[in-house]
Amino acid sequence: MTPVTTQTIEDAFLTLGREERVQIITHGAAFRLSGLRNRLFLAQSKIEHFQAKYGKSLEEIEREGLPEDANYEMHEDYIFWHHWSEAAQNAEKEIERLKQITRFGLYLEN
Repeated sequence: MTPVTTQTIEDAFLTLGREERVQIITHGAAFRLSGLRNRLFLAQSKIEHFQAKYGKSLEEIEREGLPEDANYEMHEDYIFWHHWSEAAQNAEKEIERLKQITRFGLYLEN
């Protein structure tokens, strides 16, 4: 079996007609956008959970530092809070990039 490389995938893709390439990319972007929106929703839900649990935003905790009496659970939550905050930021950036493709379509040179 011949290994598939990026170049052979791109070559095969470019053999398709312009309209078919546009449809594939536009539909793929829409599908990916749906998954990213779900991930963003999950990340925002986790962030809201931590904010409600501790009565502060992550930014406030960053400014003030963890309390002296912070237990193991709070340290763990703090790490996960950072993870979900970063996940939300990354999802938002990717959503903005993909929205351009789904909103305006993709125009390829022939």
